[in-house]
Formats: sequence, C-alpha cells, structure tokens
Amino acid sequence: MTRPDRARTLQDRIVDLIHEQGLAPGAVLPTEPRLMAELGASRNSVREAVRALQALGIVEIRHGRGTFVGEAPLTVLTPSLAFHVRTRSSAPGVTALGDLVEVRELMEVGLIGTVAATISPARLTALEALAARTGEDPEADRAFHALLYESCGNDLVLQLIQLFWGVYHEVENTLEPPVDRAEQIVANHLAIVAALRTRDAEAAREAMRRHFTDVRARVAHAGELAATGS
Repeated sequence: MTRPDRARTLQDRIVDLIHEQGLAPGAVLPTEPRLMAELGASRNSVREAVRALQALGIVEIRHGRGTFVGEAPLTVLTPSLAFHVRTRSSAPGVTALGDLVEVRELMEVGLIGTVAATISPARLTALEALAARTGEDPEADRAFHALLYESCGNDLVLQLIQLFWGVYHEVENTLEPPVDRAEQIVANHLAIVAALRTRDAEAAREAMRRHFTDVRARVAHAGELAATGS
C-alpha cells in the first residue's frame, strides 16, 4: 500500500474515533501518543494525518494547548472550488463561473419563498440597510445574502451560500474589469426586500430570478470580452 493511501486511511480512522467517542466541535482530541497506541501508527503517520484533517477544518491545532475537534466549515473548500472554476473553460473561468451562478440561482430562488413566510420585520429593516450599500461594498453584499436565509434555520444552506458567494467573487475579480453596475445591484436587492415585505412568495422568487438574470449577464459579458481579447 502506498504512503498516500495509508495517510488517507488513517485520516478516516481518526474521524471514526471522533464519532465513536462522541467528541463535539471544540472537544480535545486524544493526545498524539494515545492516537499512536489506539491506531497502531507511527508518530509521523499520525502527524501527517492530523495535518491533513486540519486543512479540512476537521481538527484545529492550537499551539501550546493541544489539538481540538474543528467545525469543518465548508469555506475550506473555497480554494479548490475556485481553482476548479478558473481552470474549466477555454476563456478562463467564464464557463464554469456560469455553472456556479446557475447552482446559486437554483438554491436561492428555491429558498426565497420560504423566507417570505418566515422573515421578521426587524430582519427586513436590516436587509434594506444592507441592500443600500451592496453596490459599493462587497462585504455588504455577502452579509445581505447570509442574513437573507438565516430565518430558514438551515446551517448547511448558509454555509453553501457563503461558499458559492466567496468563490464567485474571487473568480469574478480575475476577469475583465466589470462595467459600473452599482445602481443595478442595489436596485435588485431592494426589489427582493420589497417583495419579501408583501409576504408574496412568488413575487420574491421573481425578484430573485431578475437578480440572477443580471448576474448571468455580467458573466456573459466577461466571456465576450475574453473571447475577443478586449
């Protein structure tokens, strides 16, 4: 068996041990000597496996304190997903970026109807304030989309939306400089908030579709510029 296979198998066994012992995020992982004894592995092999799990966010190494069970946030996938998107097209990143936008649209349009029924007036006010800043402030845009779905109570959804948002903006920044679209971005976000205020699920879905129509148009424009070398 090759060394990479051994390291991967040892990672799986450490994850199994975490589950078997009921260790929650933040709990202390067994010490290195104990892992060596329980897994029948060398010190170097255990260290290699733990480092690999650290890269995935499954464990967290706190120097001088020990190794702890991590939260394994999906954002650890950002570098690999961004690499995938940027290398899957003849016009670098454009085709795969369009695919990513399509996935985001399916998710967000599908969820926004639920939001219309559950969102609070206070959250609508906060969303409106964020929407007004989204044209100039990318972090306001990120916060808008995160806050939008908090009322769904689905942590996986929130992490996926943040993952896709982060990858989209990382790759978009590598494309040709975009035209000024600040006013349109703000208008799209305010239209979503306005639809949510009516508690009309279909109106909210339509507002979200219009928002993604604009996003797809920006990606297509970047593709045209890349194709012509402009």
